[in-house]
Amino acid sequence: MANKYNNEGYYSPTEYEAFTRIEKEEKAAAKAAAFRPIVYICSPYSGDTERNILNARRYSRFAVDRHCLPITPHIFFTQFMDDDIPEERDTAIFMNWVLMSKCAELWVFGSNISKGMKAEIDRAKRKHMKIRYFTEELEETT
Repeated sequence: MANKYNNEGYYSPTEYEAFTRIEKEEKAAAKAAAFRPIVYICSPYSGDTERNILNARRYSRFAVDRHCLPITPHIFFTQFMDDDIPEERDTAIFMNWVLMSKCAELWVFGSNISKGMKAEIDRAKRKHMKIRYFTEELEETT
């Protein structure tokens, strides 16, 4: 913490102001570094579910490495909900959309857009979310 007096005990308002400004800048930088926008990971689940879950995990890690907090519901909800039961799938989709509403961006991975992904992309467009597209190799596309 900055002190209004220098090491010799003399009042030093210029030194105090300079150190106070440095401390504020350091705190702001630390706060900015701690901020991680929440991003919704949109990738296929149906089909080869084992491979698709492994990919979703990789996409989530990719987001973390870019200082984002990933939301990847098809990794989480499939642990306790059955995608083959229509009412459970509908419930999961509803929960996905609730989570999506908390996200700053939608990140779409791969060129194979499943029916579920299309619904998420359409919803994100209606909500005017920022949408970013990535290849399976984690390269951003337009």
